[in-house]
Amino acid sequence: MKEISKIIDGKRVIIKKPELLAPAGNLEKLKIAILYGADAVFVGGKEFSLRSQASNFTLEDIKEGVEFARKHNAHIHVTCNIILHQDNIEGIEDYLRKLDEIGVSAIIVADPYILTLAKKLNLSLEVHVSTQLSSLNLKAIEFYHSMGMDRVVLGREVTFEDLKEIMTHTPIDIEYFIHGAMCIAYSGRCMLSNYFSRRDANRGGCSQSCRWYYDLYENDSLINEEGEIPFSMSSKDMSLVHHIGELIELGVDSFKIEGRMKSLHYIATVVSTYRKLIDAYCENPDAFINDDFYYNELLKSANRALCHGFFYENPTSNEQLFNLRDEHPTQEFVMRVLDYDEKTGMACIEQRNYFKVGDKIEIFSPSHENIYFEVQHIYNEDKEEIEIANHPMEILYVPINIKVETNDLGRKVPHD
Repeated sequence: MKEISKIIDGKRVIIKKPELLAPAGNLEKLKIAILYGADAVFVGGKEFSLRSQASNFTLEDIKEGVEFARKHNAHIHVTCNIILHQDNIEGIEDYLRKLDEIGVSAIIVADPYILTLAKKLNLSLEVHVSTQLSSLNLKAIEFYHSMGMDRVVLGREVTFEDLKEIMTHTPIDIEYFIHGAMCIAYSGRCMLSNYFSRRDANRGGCSQSCRWYYDLYENDSLINEEGEIPFSMSSKDMSLVHHIGELIELGVDSFKIEGRMKSLHYIATVVSTYRKLIDAYCENPDAFINDDFYYNELLKSANRALCHGFFYENPTSNEQLFNLRDEHPTQEFVMRVLDYDEKTGMACIEQRNYFKVGDKIEIFSPSHENIYFEVQHIYNEDKEEIEIANHPMEILYVPINIKVETNDLGRKVPHD
């Protein structure tokens, strides 16, 4: 096991800081994830990747992403995690070679053929065993090590107690989910989507049938009464925001955030929150206090109710949403800062959602503390004053009396 911390100037400091791995469904989200603190970003290509509904990346997109990541000392991982059918095999070798030429740091793989092929080709990129293979124990990890794999992405079902044992003896890097959606079955192994909609969960087409509403019958009699919300099997999302210190002390190599189909605002909020949390803990772990600040920051993103997943033990009914769906953000993403003129105090912004004069805005950033201001004036591109901003992606000007930075994001604060 690698050394986790050492005493520097009389203070214990974490020297084995985990990688923060973020999702991205398109280039804009990839760049924001890196700017807001991700050490690495995982994306899906147009082929051989799950999440077929995401805006998956062309090879040119991946190349641009890799070049951007390099400038910011970050890495790009590409998901090749489809379960191959016979008609998928053609083209995979050429695709892997192209990813390697582009400079992708790693591929995330579920199919045994791709796992072995990637190593046979002697590529420079690393091969990571996907969570789709539900690796839950040390023997499985040792098996993949014997195959030459570089990292195992553990299944979400690994408890903290099991993780302790794994991290004590693992021969290769371990990646562990810390935030995101949970599958109602073992990840990706549910057949509901195939049965109800002929969309294969293991080929990127999951229709999330568990989140549909169902009537319940017993002996041909309807159980849920008329007017009641029908039954749903949806799980709460997982967040280990209160356990990051424990995971860092175990030496987990990579903390993974789920959500390639999530919004730009979600990615920025979640990534920046965990970035600040990890850095604060590593700087002075013995004096660190994990108060509600980080948890409350996460609640500002659009997500479901949160739970600890399998961290302690198998989830109970308390970790399920059933018919209690709640997916509303506490604050609404309204602007992205494009530029700021310090002489005039005027911010050039790109409008993302409706806001108006009189609204209170919270600006959050990877480079400074959150800023609050009230919208006093709004000007369009012709510098004409307007009262409301209701045209998506419109370029506007808003006076802000505190300096903001390019790519800072603004969200509307709810009225009391």
